[in-house]
Amino acid sequence: MTDILNLALPYFGLIFIGFACGKAKNLPESGLAWMNFFLLYVSLPALLFGIMSRTPFSELNNPPFLIATTLGTAAAFTLAMIAGRLLGRLSFRESALAGLAGAYGNIGYMGPGLAFAVVGAKAAAPTALIFCCDSIFLFSIVPLLVELSDRDHPSLLHALGVVARQIVLNPLIMSACAGALAAGLHLEFPVAIMNTLAFLQNAAAPVALFALGVTVALRPFRRMPWEVPGVIAIKLLLHPLIAVALMILFGPFAPEWAITAVLMASLPPALNVFVISRQFDTWIEPASVAVLVGTFASVVTLTTVMWLITSGRLVFP
Repeated sequence: MTDILNLALPYFGLIFIGFACGKAKNLPESGLAWMNFFLLYVSLPALLFGIMSRTPFSELNNPPFLIATTLGTAAAFTLAMIAGRLLGRLSFRESALAGLAGAYGNIGYMGPGLAFAVVGAKAAAPTALIFCCDSIFLFSIVPLLVELSDRDHPSLLHALGVVARQIVLNPLIMSACAGALAAGLHLEFPVAIMNTLAFLQNAAAPVALFALGVTVALRPFRRMPWEVPGVIAIKLLLHPLIAVALMILFGPFAPEWAITAVLMASLPPALNVFVISRQFDTWIEPASVAVLVGTFASVVTLTTVMWLITSGRLVFP
């Protein structure tokens, strides 16, 4: 158990430090704007590009794993949407954001570092694939559903065009594709460029976790929306169980790949859920509550999954 705490404490510790600073210092929330921009458009894309470009292209070509992990994310997204509609009586537009909270884990800020710490270097390829495929799926389906619910569009074709531009210009999707292209072409970059990317990649997780803590500290909630507990339960409990079932159904996979998939599915709702909710001006307060409560609840659920992995109790054939 000491080993598990040593792995988990730096991640949750940074969140709690950010939370404490947010409570202690009366600074405006607008100060987070540039930090969020740095994360979404600079540091996190650099991290994703680095992971993808360093992974041999032959390892990225694993269709059964791609199908299994993306299907698990799609299942969690659908269940969370249904939970939002039934428990919170949400609109179709709001349910799309609830689905995002139930399917989009902290795969960017916590995922890579935690996977490497728990599984080792062999987690690089599955982490890259999950990161890329989940980002492409969720950053495609959510804007599509939101735009289709917007009656201001003159036609369906116009709405699809807006979504296509958002997908193509998404920095995470662009960096993932660029990294896969670099891996496929075996491109070598100058040392200065690689050192710059390394600086940016190393900044992603600590800055993001600190910003997450500050963000939830600055957005206290007075009540728990009815749909939030159900969405969190889907993300922290059902999503990992679905991942286990799909790894068995579509496998066998290398044990490191299957374990990485379950670990990534166990991550709490990402800060980007709140950022995207604010971008679409939809489901904003419940999104912040889901991120806050989900992060605190994952101290128990995610630590339990890590213990099952490191103790050898989670075994795949």
